[in-house]
Amino acid sequence: MNICVFLSAADLDDRYTRPAREFAKLLGKGGHTLVWGGSDVGLMKVVADGVQEAGGRLVGVSVRFLAAKAREGVDEMVVAEDLAERKKLLLEKSDAVVIMVGGTGTLDEATEILELKKHGHTDKPVVLLNTAGFYDGLKEQFRRMEDEGFLPRPLTDLVFFAEEPVGALAYLEESQGVA
Repeated sequence: MNICVFLSAADLDDRYTRPAREFAKLLGKGGHTLVWGGSDVGLMKVVADGVQEAGGRLVGVSVRFLAAKAREGVDEMVVAEDLAERKKLLLEKSDAVVIMVGGTGTLDEATEILELKKHGHTDKPVVLLNTAGFYDGLKEQFRRMEDEGFLPRPLTDLVFFAEEPVGALAYLEESQGVA
């Protein structure tokens, strides 16, 4: 499976890096390919290192203004002109999406894939990995949107909330029929 991971390029402490490294190891050992923003810094580097060390493939999609931070020695690297093209390419190259901890860029990517799912423009499974309760507030907001009629589809049709890396990958593999 080609698994797109949206996540931060910031350097973060162990409560975020440990689960990211664990997910990366599971992804690589499972023979999957990481499709990610291509950066060789912060949490993006942690995940790419983990996947590569566990034998997985790396497909990066960088963007022109961040090309200097792009990782060397990957299986494939594409440089998009802008962030909109980058998101489009990340989704085109993936079979599933995992949203890890991140800032405004990660949130933008997450809401875009959920909007596409909401309108039936993709049926790719989406997992939100709620590391250390990072997305508790967002989860509550999504539930309120559902409860108050802002979502035309059940929230469970749009996103699966996983508290641990093993649950995230298990959900993706099950949804894609990979054992």
